[in-house]
Amino acid sequence: MLQKSVLSRVNFLGVDTGGTFTDFVLFDGEHLRIHKVLSTPDAPERAILQGIRDLGLPDAGLRLVHGSTVATNAVLEGKGVRTLFVTNRGFRDLLSIGRQARAELYNLQPQVLPPPVPEELCVETGGRRDAAGEPIDPLSGADLEELLHQVREKGPRAVAVNLLFSWKDGSDERRIRDALPDDLFVSISSEVLPEIREYERGIATWLNAWVGPLVEGYVRRLHAAMPRASLSIIQSSGDTIDAAQAGQQAVRMLLSGPAGGLVGATWLGSLSGHDRLLTFDMGGTSTDVSLIDGEPQLTSEGRIGRWPVAVSMVDMHTIGAGGGSIARMDTGGMLQVGPESAGADPGPACYGQGGTEVTVSDANLVLGRLRPGAFLGGRMQLDVTAAQTAMRRLARAMDCTDIEAAEGVIRVANEHMAAALRMISVERGVDPKSYRLVSFGGAGGLHVCALAEALGMQRAMVPVHAGVLSALGMLATRPGRELSHTWQGELAQRDERDLERAFKKLEENAVAELLKEGIERERLTADYALDLRYRGQSNTLRIPWQGIAASESAFHALHEQRYGHRLDVPVEMLNLRMKARKKKQPVQLQGRYS
Repeated sequence: MLQKSVLSRVNFLGVDTGGTFTDFVLFDGEHLRIHKVLSTPDAPERAILQGIRDLGLPDAGLRLVHGSTVATNAVLEGKGVRTLFVTNRGFRDLLSIGRQARAELYNLQPQVLPPPVPEELCVETGGRRDAAGEPIDPLSGADLEELLHQVREKGPRAVAVNLLFSWKDGSDERRIRDALPDDLFVSISSEVLPEIREYERGIATWLNAWVGPLVEGYVRRLHAAMPRASLSIIQSSGDTIDAAQAGQQAVRMLLSGPAGGLVGATWLGSLSGHDRLLTFDMGGTSTDVSLIDGEPQLTSEGRIGRWPVAVSMVDMHTIGAGGGSIARMDTGGMLQVGPESAGADPGPACYGQGGTEVTVSDANLVLGRLRPGAFLGGRMQLDVTAAQTAMRRLARAMDCTDIEAAEGVIRVANEHMAAALRMISVERGVDPKSYRLVSFGGAGGLHVCALAEALGMQRAMVPVHAGVLSALGMLATRPGRELSHTWQGELAQRDERDLERAFKKLEENAVAELLKEGIERERLTADYALDLRYRGQSNTLRIPWQGIAASESAFHALHEQRYGHRLDVPVEMLNLRMKARKKKQPVQLQGRYS
């Protein structure tokens, strides 16, 4: 039974929108309250507003931190807005050519995929610079006039501007933005990702423009329905951003919801005295796995769908294995589980909403691992007969009993998740036996013991509120920004004072954004890091800044752990990174739970 909210208190609400359920965790200063509603993928704000009504919350005094899937879903489904891509003359095919990487190396007839931006929406202009940042094809007034003509003719809703070496000097990109109509959503690469590598920078800028208007529209609708609430959205790095600024930073929200789960796992791990964790978040549609060593690990080499995303995000591997993953026999007679999901509508057969295909949830129900009358705290009755009927059809195809078929579905799903956990631990030189396995998501606790045994782990942790841990993690988030800038060169040849000044400049820019959210300067803290590599390498490792000598030594040690060797060659730095965020303010959970 949900309690009435206390109107005089500030209500702190964490909301995580998943593929099947939207989760709510409310903390009013004394009591913790849990709620779930079915997601509404066509308009995610509907489920959020429904949950807030169910909880009886007024928007006055409500602080809502939200893990949004709007940007993620738009990218995965290819449903961004009409976007014009602007680059230098001779480089209109930049995003189409990419890195010329093939998904199937030995396939001589690979599937031809559409380019990210259609050819007719790729526009060339001046403003090209060389590697030193000096202009070699200046941006003229005629170039700007022609660009305006192209905008009027092609009618885009957003524009992405990615000029060569803009990370050296972004003035030409800013001139283009200032010349464009005010009603266009414009992203420029020198602000979205001022880093070397024109393809990755271009993809990040295009993604930001492609889904930015959708994020802005979603936030606007949500805020209009709750005009007096304070609304923040968690970024892919695990820090929050004020909703008013979220649209301009849409590319930094592609792992918004899953990042909340890692923040929650880190928080609960610290409360229980364990800071080395392997996590798996098993929801209705997918499973996310990650490694935590004191803090969630970050990467700038993540991917969403087939696109590289070079902005900083939690280092996570996602597979299509969740409670709603569909089990079927393939044409070769092998049992497959996922990646297709029954989703929220119609959902698994046991939801009683018209679903007829077997899912992992149906298998768990048939095996007696789910209590049909206790789902969602008793608010949703599972249909045992529908699950058994669906399982019987699969069992006939497998030529076995219903129970054997259900056990087979669970074993295949478990192996998918175990392989994902090995990928982010064993394959990176980390022994999972020295970590604690933490499960969360609605289905995680059903599989945690089998996965721990598969990895040879002796310790596991299932949080009390594992089914809503991503929403619970929103309560432990804090406002933050991470900025980066390329500064290439041999590390040992740099002056530490110059590096400190460069870090301070990044910090000032990040602090200026955070001050706009009403956070006092003395409540902010900053951490510095470097992207380092051996000279001649392409990939980098992120090393916390601790002075030149100590940072170089830490790089050698991490490289040896990760790849099994170290080299006697100079260490090169590529990017500076700075994270500014509000200081930790522990949330004390006590009193009654409901």
